[in-house]
Parts: sequence; C-alpha cells; structure tokens
Amino acid sequence: MSLFKSVATVGGFTMVSRVLGFLRDILMATVLGAGPAADAFFVAFRIPNMFRRLVAEGAFSAAFIPLFARKLEADGKPAALEFAGHSLSILVGFLLVFSALFMIFMPVMMQLLAPGFEPSGPRFDLAVIFTRITFPYLTAMAIVALLGGVLNAFYKFAAMAAAPILLNIILISCLLLIGNEAGRTVGILLSVGVAAAGVAQVVYLVIACRRADIRIRISRPVLTPDVRRLFRLMLPGALGAGVMQINILVGTIIASFLATGSISYLYYADRVYQLPLGVIGIAVGTALLPLLSRQIRGGEETAALYSLNRAIELSMLLTLPAAAALMIIPREITSVLFQHGEFTETASLATAAALLAFASGLPAFVLVKILAPGFFAREDTTTPVVVGVLSMILNVGLSLALIGPLAHVGIALATALSSWFNILLLLGLLIRRGHYRADRRLVKRLAGILAAAALMSIGLWYAKTALNAEFAADLGTRIAALVALIGGGGVLYVIAAFLTGAASLAEIKSMLRRRPDR
Repeated sequence: MSLFKSVATVGGFTMVSRVLGFLRDILMATVLGAGPAADAFFVAFRIPNMFRRLVAEGAFSAAFIPLFARKLEADGKPAALEFAGHSLSILVGFLLVFSALFMIFMPVMMQLLAPGFEPSGPRFDLAVIFTRITFPYLTAMAIVALLGGVLNAFYKFAAMAAAPILLNIILISCLLLIGNEAGRTVGILLSVGVAAAGVAQVVYLVIACRRADIRIRISRPVLTPDVRRLFRLMLPGALGAGVMQINILVGTIIASFLATGSISYLYYADRVYQLPLGVIGIAVGTALLPLLSRQIRGGEETAALYSLNRAIELSMLLTLPAAAALMIIPREITSVLFQHGEFTETASLATAAALLAFASGLPAFVLVKILAPGFFAREDTTTPVVVGVLSMILNVGLSLALIGPLAHVGIALATALSSWFNILLLLGLLIRRGHYRADRRLVKRLAGILAAAALMSIGLWYAKTALNAEFAADLGTRIAALVALIGGGGVLYVIAAFLTGAASLAEIKSMLRRRPDR
C-alpha cells in the first residue's frame, strides 16, 4: 500500500464514523438540547475519552508503534508479539486499578475536572452518575489501542479505523429507543451505551487480529527491558501526543464557570471540525507513524523526509479548503445540523461562533498529527511534551483573558492560537535538528493550495449571501441550500487546485502506485 492508499483507507472509515457521529449528535441535540443533562453527559463522555486519547491512544501509540516496529524488524514476528503481550498485561492491569479508584472518588475528581458544577446542583450529581458508568470505556480502549497498533505496524489499517463506527451505531440505537424519556434517563442509557461500545470494539479487534494471524497472549505481567522503555516513553508522551485533548479539557473546566449551555456549544462545534480533523489529520498521522518508524529504523532518512513532505502536502490540500469553508459558512452548517427539537436558534448561533474560532486552528490541529510522528518515530517523546506544556500554559492564559469579552468563543479561539504556537515550535525543532526541510514541490504546492482555497472562499461568500432566504426557511430547504453550497464550493476548489498547480493528476496516480518502502 502507498501512503496515499493507507490514508484513503483510514480516512474512508473515519469519514463513515464521523458521518454517523454527526447523526448521533443531531439526535442528541434533538433529545437533550443544551441543558443540565446535556452538559453532564458531555463531561461524562469527555473525561474517559480524554484519558483514552492521552493514555490508551495518544501516549501509548506514540511509544508502542515505533518500539514494536523496531522489534519486528530486528527480532521477527514472534518476539514482537511477545513484547505486545507483556505490554498489554501491564497496561490493562494498571488501568483497571486506576479506573476503580477514579470511580470510587468520582465526586472529588468531578470537583477538579468540572469545578463550575456546584456539588449540590443537578449538573454535578448527573455528571458523577454518568461518568461512573462511562469510565470502564478507558480500559477497553487501551486494549483496542494496542491491538490496533499491532495491526497498523503490519500496514493493516482498516480494522482499527472501522472500530469507532461501533460506538456511533450503538449510541444512535440508544437514542432511537429512548422515546420521550427525561434527560436523566437519556443520559444513563447513553452512558451504558458508551461502556457497551468499548466491549464491542475489543471483540471486533480480537477477531480482526485472529484473521490476520496475529495472536497476542496476555500473561503474568513482566517488566522486561522493552516494556520498561515503553512506559518511560509513555510518560512524556501522555502530554506530547495529547496536548490538544488537554487543551479541550482546560476549555471544559473554564466553560463550566460560564452560563448553562456553554459546554454544549463547545462540544457541538468541536464535533463539526473533528470531521475534517479525523478524516485528514488522524488518518495521515496513523498511516505515517509506522511508515516513518520502519524507514528511520532502516536508515532511510531521505525516504522518511520524502514521506513527511508528502504527508504535509496531502493533508494541507484537503485541510485548508475545509478550514476556509468552516470559517465562511459556520452559521449555515450549525443551523442545518443542530437547529431543531430542543436546540434553539440562539444555541445554533452560539455554536456557530465557536465553530468559526475552532476552524481558524484546524490546519494547526492537523499538522500536530503530521509533525509529531517525526519525533515519535525516533523514539523521542520528550520534546513534544515540553512543547505541549508550553502550549497548555499559553492556552490557559489566553482562555482566561478571552472569556471576558468573548465568553465561550474565547475558549475556542485560545485552543486554536495555542495549537499554532505548538506547530511553530515543533516545526522549528525538526528543522534545527536536521530532521526536516520542505522540498520545492511542497512549497510550490502550498502556494497553489492557498490560492485555490482563497478562490473557493470568495465563491462561498457570494453564494451564501445569495442563499440567505433559503437558510431562513424550513429544514428541508436549508439542507438543500447547504448541500448546494458545499457541493459548489468543492467543485470550485478542485478546478482552482488544478489551475493553480496545487494538485497534479499524474502525481496523484503516481502516489496511488507508490509503495511505502520506496
């Protein structure tokens, strides 16, 4: 498989998952709206997901995949799978104890993670109940992360990319079965659905591994030298790989002090920009890490540099127009996706404002996923954590400074600005260490991409102005208008991309044929 094909595989399944996620969120907005139960559930959903991305996916994947790839290249498949088994035994054992303690002391932890929820208030009590139910999801996702990492190291990306689809199918099923239940009952059922989805994904990945003739045995935990190195690399990676998740958590904590609904506005805006981030950034980063790890381990620095440049080129070709569109038509997007049922026009406008701010940082969010593997593939998880801590400090400072004049939008803008700061530092360090330089093709392509995105933005602006009446009409008319906007903008961008030299049909065909070892 070429890098392009690997990205297409991961991105395709991620697209399906995110589209189902949109359907889930539309149903959720209709049923829960933006009230106390919604705020409580989103906190309950976000807390284990934050730990999942920091521990089970972010830090673990960043440390495990390069080590597993090295073991695979040097000692063969049996030794690599034995290392995976020891790693899984220790990781799961630790997370079971951690989860049990977290669930026991949930009221105390909730005061730390959502301090704006008054201990005697409805949001606090519901958040404690919901989070106790959802928290086992973390351990399940640790197992999924390891199994998926092993599959990815063998360039088998489909199963891991498809696993999150199960979460959305289960939650959508829960929402369809709810009927006219009250907010508390809805939240409990959704929380149970989250935990059940974790188990379902574990079963699915186990089956996928067996079909690929990958058998990982859980044994008595043994701290081998390789496992010790894995967890030493994980400690800084917990911040370095998941700095964006920590930024989001900081936003949740600060938003808990704002008016009711602020957390929900940020959640729904986050869900919209997560679609291009997942389909592009996470897909490219997922495919790039095992490829870079093997190339660097084999001494192919030139090939690794080429792979990184093409990853940046491909990601920006898709990300810049997406960011531009989200900034030009945020109100139109939120009105179609969320403005029905319990979700009012006021809530839609508040969500659109947050979406515009988040979208300004979308290229940076994606580039974090592309540049971080440049460090992780060299088994350097310390540098990203230092950069991550600096970015977090900036994020907190900007959030506190901006919530006064901008309310919840200030939190979204602070997240975007701190991510750009993160990218500047990561890029500067890679260049300084001699691990990265932009080739001529990338510079030429980026100029063309910017020009094409600008042309598309102008077209979208005039088109949305012409469709003002349609976006003030009924939902069906609004959907048709949004489809026309997005379709027309997409066609305009593709034409502009070929005219400005942002893309070449011949080179796209070449990427489809190129194998990762070349």
